[in-house]
Amino acid sequence: MLTAGLGDALACTGIGLKAKDGSRVVARTVEWLKDPMNCGYAVVPRNYSQVSLTPEGENGATFSARFGYVGIFTEYEKFVVEGVNEAGLSAGLFFFPEFGEYPEYDPAQASVSLCDMQLVSWALSTCSTIDEVKDAIKGVRVTGLDPKVGTVHWRFSEPCGRVVVLEYVDGEPVFYENPIGTLTNSPGFEFHLTNLRNYVNLMPGAAPDQTLAIGNTESADATLRISPLGGNSAMLGLPGDFTPPSRFVRAALFSTSAPEWPTSFETVIQAFHILNNFDIPIGAQHREGMVPENLPSATQFTSATDLSTLKLYYRTAWNQNIRCIDVKSIDFSRTKYRTAPLDKSKVQPVEMVKP
Repeated sequence: MLTAGLGDALACTGIGLKAKDGSRVVARTVEWLKDPMNCGYAVVPRNYSQVSLTPEGENGATFSARFGYVGIFTEYEKFVVEGVNEAGLSAGLFFFPEFGEYPEYDPAQASVSLCDMQLVSWALSTCSTIDEVKDAIKGVRVTGLDPKVGTVHWRFSEPCGRVVVLEYVDGEPVFYENPIGTLTNSPGFEFHLTNLRNYVNLMPGAAPDQTLAIGNTESADATLRISPLGGNSAMLGLPGDFTPPSRFVRAALFSTSAPEWPTSFETVIQAFHILNNFDIPIGAQHREGMVPENLPSATQFTSATDLSTLKLYYRTAWNQNIRCIDVKSIDFSRTKYRTAPLDKSKVQPVEMVKP
């Protein structure tokens, strides 16, 4: 019940940006096009203990929070899909349908089995760096709860700017260094990097004018001068659909061509502007008569994490105002575990202006 229908309904687009002062920002969208999601955030204190789910029930690996963290969950508070801990490690889950392969679930090894939807919580609870994640993953067996849902892959980020992607290949964890910070969904990360070569001609700005000429003519002026129609013509051919490969190309080009702003806060705002391009209008992915009610956008929330100040920003399909959780302001040694919905009411606030 917890995972029914997720596999073919979720999409995600992630980017990374750098500010002039050296600070780093990671941002992402989460899509679910079937119906409104009940998303919320969880504040998890140090020493908070969790037990992983397995296909048999709640009998998997037990892990205790060495670090406090804040995470955004979808539908079920145990399923944190994006978050950051007090040490500055950021982790996010991206759906990876039809690709990746976890080790086969073994009931005899339930005590070290870790649900894929809880790996973000596990990493934020127990690790402070990417290298610690790479070492700790050797001690668990990642498993899915339902084969029909498919697999996921993950993005981990550090304040220094390092970003890696974790995918399971033939049952084994494989980490890829991610120099551009971009991630979407299937196929695998290596495919997306290779696919960028199909768009090597694209660049910011305008394409140069061209002069066309024909030979063997008696005309004194047998040339035609052509110039671009409008601006940004050097990106003519940029894929505009919502498939993961196309979103990856757009996200990579938009984020790597973005100017570096002076501070991390300005970079956070830049990230939200870039991700406006990935806000999927409701109906664009539905056949006629299949559009769900009361869902303003398939992009149900967008988040950005400032890894320098440890602030987690988010907005939702129902409330486009940007809200912020200051992780550094939380005393994780004293606070209690708590959750709250991202939207107390699913209504867009409108500020009235008196002319």
